[in-house]
Amino acid sequence: MARVTVEDCVDKVPNRFDLVLLAGQRSRQISAGEELTLDRDNDKNPVVALREIADTTIENEELRESLIRSMQRHVEHDEPEEDDMALLMAGQEWSSANGSSAEPSGAAAGEAVSAEPDAAEAGEGDATGDTEEA
Repeated sequence: MARVTVEDCVDKVPNRFDLVLLAGQRSRQISAGEELTLDRDNDKNPVVALREIADTTIENEELRESLIRSMQRHVEHDEPEEDDMALLMAGQEWSSANGSSAEPSGAAAGEAVSAEPDAAEAGEGDATGDTEEA
């Protein structure tokens, strides 16, 4: 059987660089154990991948999507999200109805808050925080 060259595939994938990427991705898929769409004919995986592309037995768009997914480091999951704008609008309506401002107060505004209660408020010891033992 004659060897497949890039010229046999150029009419299917016009950009030669894209063709190399797609054929490489398909070759990796074949190496990983995906089912072949053509007979191997004692050809190596890259040649089989080029033959599949030339004969259009695989979908180029699916192969392109597979290539993109394999290169992504952070994969976003499509999860249903609540309508953020409706929540924001509901929050603004609530704050305007109560007469409160949108400005945060207290610790959220940058004031330092002590994790320990004041000794005077707790009713123990003197103002330095020391406690008396009887």
